[in-house]
Amino acid sequence: MADSQYKFNVVMTCSGCSGAIDRVLKKTEGVSSYDISLEKQEVLVNTTVDYDTILAKIKKTGKEVKSGEVLSSPAPSAV
Repeated sequence: MADSQYKFNVVMTCSGCSGAIDRVLKKTEGVSSYDISLEKQEVLVNTTVDYDTILAKIKKTGKEVKSGEVLSSPAPSAV
């Protein structure tokens, strides 16, 4: 299955905040890569997992997610 790329704008005030998100994404099966920018308050995730599941994982850290969007998703396969 091809990866989708999601972008989330997350309120993070310190390295502890970004570290909490790092820990949860590191443990999430299906996440192939991610980039957490404390400076931009942004989390980019490449994954085969659906958007809502990744959003829920980030929210579970207690951080406020201001917005999120699907940057790319795999094209549906022809039958």
